[in-house]
Amino acid sequence: MLGIAEKAWIKGFNAVRMNLRNCGGTEDLTPTLYNAGLSDDLALVVDDLTQKENLSEVHISGISMGGNIVLKLAGEWGSSPPSQVTCLSAISPSIDLGLAADAISKSSNLVYQLRFVRGLKARLRRKAHFYPEIYSTDDLKKVHSVREFDDRFTAPYCGYGNAVKYYNQASALRVIDQISLPTLILASEDDPFVPFETFLSTLISQNPFLSLISPCYGGHAGFISSRNKIEDCSWAENRVVEFAKFSSCLFRGIN
Repeated sequence: MLGIAEKAWIKGFNAVRMNLRNCGGTEDLTPTLYNAGLSDDLALVVDDLTQKENLSEVHISGISMGGNIVLKLAGEWGSSPPSQVTCLSAISPSIDLGLAADAISKSSNLVYQLRFVRGLKARLRRKAHFYPEIYSTDDLKKVHSVREFDDRFTAPYCGYGNAVKYYNQASALRVIDQISLPTLILASEDDPFVPFETFLSTLISQNPFLSLISPCYGGHAGFISSRNKIEDCSWAENRVVEFAKFSSCLFRGIN
């Protein structure tokens, strides 16, 4: 997101980078946990920017889990999004959280799974430090996968009950057919964490507001290209800013 913000700034946009709950060293600010379905938080930020800051034009972008939240919010807005929101973009969005959790659990992703689980455990320990009356770390030693962590901690603490219900309710795929804003989705066919089959759903292909670009290579939010005279090697970031610029021109032309 820092790369997108920098490129957007160069192109004449203001840039706001949002830290989700517990990200950026903010565990002490709220007793609640981060989860991939917190679209209400993003909605409040958008409302603050449009109502209090009086911004007449807003473009929203997210990567991976953040991309899921962006698309989930747009689906929840349905046919009545805020008039100031002109477009959306999502890079490698994990729109089916259950499939993503299964993909991360593959043996080929063992190193990544260990890193993710280590980070999740560390975050829970920090939450327990600030809110010992709410969180217990007694079962942490029993957790060895992202799905196990979500089933034992994320889902029950966030009101979903279990991981299956959490993944279903928090996944953008459930409401993606309701999106009514110009939306760019960048998804690589070789993404090790987000199975490409996710993006072959008719819920996506039959929604005229969704534009899917799916290179053969790019991994998970990688998308490194060759440098040229026009742009640097950050292919995905360049496409997002290009899409926002194009959408802005259309929006101003209409309004």
